[in-house]
Amino acid sequence: MLDDIDQNILTALGANARMSLKDIARQVGLSSPSVAERLRRLEERDVISAYTLALNPKALGYQFQAIVRIKPLPGQLHAVQKLIENTPQFCECDKVTGEDCFIARLFLQSLEQLDGILDHIAAKAETNTSLVKAHTIPRRLPPLRPVPPPGPGR
Repeated sequence: MLDDIDQNILTALGANARMSLKDIARQVGLSSPSVAERLRRLEERDVISAYTLALNPKALGYQFQAIVRIKPLPGQLHAVQKLIENTPQFCECDKVTGEDCFIARLFLQSLEQLDGILDHIAAKAETNTSLVKAHTIPRRLPPLRPVPPPGPGR
């Protein structure tokens, strides 16, 4: 379990992964060396597995995002997974249960690019594609404290 200070450190880093030790220390009420030690322990426990970079895809020329549900044809699971892994426009992919095997996010410069990528997969899988209109919840940390289940009046 995480204590309140660890949770506050993670919350600060979740808002800005480039925050300096000094700024984190000031925010959580510790010294910089104490924050550094806590971060080291969080990394060792694999609570923190990476510090990431967030890019604006539109600033890089990617005007569209698509979510693609992918259902490999019989015997094509591994081949489809390799296609996804080797297509750089797929920036995220989850292997899931249910009707589909994969749910992936594509970044695209044009809708024609989408057709080319899907045509490449079509011989090995069925796809169902949705264009992303808006990113309503940006990537965020999961709850760091237990959250009660929804109930009446919530």
